[in-house]
Amino acid sequence: LTPSAARTTSSSALERLWRERAGSVAGVERLNFTSSAGPQEADIAYELAHPDNEALAAIVEEMTRRLREIEGVNEIEDDFDLGKRQLNFSLTPAGEAAGLRPADIARQVRQAFFGEEVQRIQRGREEVRVFVRYPADERADIADLDNFRVRTSDGGALPLSVAARIEETRSFTSIERIDGRRIVEVTADVEEVEVTPGEARAVVEDAILPELVAAYPELRWSLAGAGREQAEDFASLQRGLFVALIIMYALLATQLRSYVQPLVILIAVPFGVGGAILGHFALGYDLSFPSGFGMVALSGVVVNASIVMVDRFNRNVEDGMAAREAIAEAAARRFRPILITTLTTALGLLPIMVEQSPQAQFLIPMAVSLGAGLLFASTLILLLLPAVVLIVEDLRGRKSWTGLLSRANAGESSVGPGEAPAE
Repeated sequence: LTPSAARTTSSSALERLWRERAGSVAGVERLNFTSSAGPQEADIAYELAHPDNEALAAIVEEMTRRLREIEGVNEIEDDFDLGKRQLNFSLTPAGEAAGLRPADIARQVRQAFFGEEVQRIQRGREEVRVFVRYPADERADIADLDNFRVRTSDGGALPLSVAARIEETRSFTSIERIDGRRIVEVTADVEEVEVTPGEARAVVEDAILPELVAAYPELRWSLAGAGREQAEDFASLQRGLFVALIIMYALLATQLRSYVQPLVILIAVPFGVGGAILGHFALGYDLSFPSGFGMVALSGVVVNASIVMVDRFNRNVEDGMAAREAIAEAAARRFRPILITTLTTALGLLPIMVEQSPQAQFLIPMAVSLGAGLLFASTLILLLLPAVVLIVEDLRGRKSWTGLLSRANAGESSVGPGEAPAE
């Protein structure tokens, strides 16, 4: 292929065209078209479990049929693969009355049709194994089972059809169990030009699976593939962000000697996350796991502007300024440093955001989260943080005045008759 930076047709578009040109190939059990740069999990994957194998087969067939109805979903597969034909033997009442066991039936049928090793002969450096079994003309057809007789422990013999019931079934190529339950995995990929994996999974979980559970109450399902990995990764990322915020709060609280001001500073974090999301929409990028990495990193960067402004505000208050004058002076004095640091950081990320090479595509969502989130959060910090600081100061003042009035009222009620209130 022509290098991706020099061609207008993406690899995913080429994959779609190739699939359309190939069409359905007769006799092919599984055919995959993949255009990713490496191995990846299926976009849609669900593990289905049901105690009845026949019901499970019907569930898998119905789910694959419904998946084909979703626009943009392809490469639909399941691991419910039937293998070779097999015969199942189960004892009849006559066989049990004759003292036979299932192991007796299995051993004698194997000895007659496969053979029993009775001797090994050494010929030079090789060893020859000798088997005893029925002649070839008496074991060449499945109808020969009708003439097979099973020996009993007392030396007698019974026809196999009398001693056991014979049922023809199909074995499974593989059987997978999770937590003791037999499961079948149904997978599919999506064309992101037509539908995203999240939208396709939403259709499956909101429409298809509830109907299947209503029709088969014992059905159990769980998310697998890329969806489960994404959910687990985001859960881990959220736990890491929560721990990071707690540590940042503890550090700020010890340095500022306040429980409220760290919360005022950390208000920049949701500002930054909102800016990162808006930046993705504005630049045409989908939210992805690297975007989440960028948002977590952003949470430690956007608080810097808040720290600078709140620190200046505290110094002004210590110098005797009123709260309104102190925050106004802090915003004016710290406007240029905040603006310059924000612009230099965002411009430093710009080369990554405009890079067209395939190697940089993984980093672009992270750079978008950092750059757009920082610009948006810094703007809101300059405009809204002073208002938040004044609201907190007003609440503090109201609380102190309420406490003072309550103490004054208590002092007046304790004054006895003829006594003057205390100055």
